[in-house]
Amino acid sequence: MEFRSQSNNSELPEVNLVPMLDVLMSVLTFFIILSMSLTGQREEGVILPQVGRAGEGEQVAATQPEKLVIAITEQQDFLVQNQLLSEQQVLQEIQQFLQNNQQGEIIVKADKTLAYQDVYQLLQKMGEIGGNRVSLAIQ
Repeated sequence: MEFRSQSNNSELPEVNLVPMLDVLMSVLTFFIILSMSLTGQREEGVILPQVGRAGEGEQVAATQPEKLVIAITEQQDFLVQNQLLSEQQVLQEIQQFLQNNQQGEIIVKADKTLAYQDVYQLLQKMGEIGGNRVSLAIQ
């Protein structure tokens, strides 16, 4: 009896990836075409309204809340609508603004050289009044 080496006959089978890639590309193409056709569906006889642009007579500003801008200078002066006011006047202005505009926003523009403690004190007093929509402006 003669033993032959089976290493010559036991080569690894060759895997042909081309048919598998063809199938994957076909499936991918199918889903791309399907998704494109579903997103572009239109109903017959339905005319959709167009979105208006600003300046065409529509009131776009009615959807945006009113804003009160308070500026604090380096010398800790308060400016509201370019008018120099005391801290007490600013707080009264905020209270009146919030009574008239419940959804209104208050924007604080503080000079960058101010200590944060000074801005924080104003924010605390605004919180006591009831101002909960405050934004700090940055550049």
